[in-house]
Amino acid sequence: MNYSEKIKQLAGFIRQSRRVLALTGAGISTESGIPDFRSKGSGLWEKVDPMEVLSVQVLKRNPQRFYREGFVHFLKLENARPNPAHEVLGWLEQREFLAGVITQNIDGLHQKAGSQRVMEVHGHIRTGHCMRCQKKYPMGFIRGKLDTDINPPKCTCGGLLRPDVALFGDAMPNDFWRATAEAEQADLLLVVGSSLSVSPANSLTRLVERVAIINLEPTLYDYQADLVIHEKASRVLLDLKSQLEG
Repeated sequence: MNYSEKIKQLAGFIRQSRRVLALTGAGISTESGIPDFRSKGSGLWEKVDPMEVLSVQVLKRNPQRFYREGFVHFLKLENARPNPAHEVLGWLEQREFLAGVITQNIDGLHQKAGSQRVMEVHGHIRTGHCMRCQKKYPMGFIRGKLDTDINPPKCTCGGLLRPDVALFGDAMPNDFWRATAEAEQADLLLVVGSSLSVSPANSLTRLVERVAIINLEPTLYDYQADLVIHEKASRVLLDLKSQLEG
């Protein structure tokens, strides 16, 4: 099946489905200038071991290292802008083709692109909270503390602040369990820009009757999917939009 036939089939899947969800990963945001984690030559984790700098254990035992070597990577996401792939998913929701987006990303680009129903299964970088009293803080406050103080950011109560991101060693956020319940009600999962190598988010593919995967590189779940397109997310989703409008 050639590319244009796959786009037509994907549009047909969406039109035929009762409830469609999208599951997005790092690959949808690379076109916004955000490096993914595993691509050879450019992946973030080729340069740093996340377990060494972005785990709960490191945050508690060596908060200075966490903020100096791990947290700085989160700050790079703040100025990123949505790309056409994010925008088309927002359009699909507005046109009621899409019931919601489940994202493994913490960058908030889906909301910036207009998506209203977003489940952030790995948390987000908009806020943080105190590990002692649970008081919430905007990310700008935490960033400002880092700019003016060499010590890790603290709450007014003296407790250590942390971002509202699911770190290695954390329990999964409530959004993951919400996403699980939503997936059980869906009949089509549109995977966009995810290698499906991260557990337990990849388990959501097993809950949905039909799965379509859009990813530049092959995934371990390609053989199980009903449709696979190895291409950039923005190209596929823009062509999908044109097909649905036609």
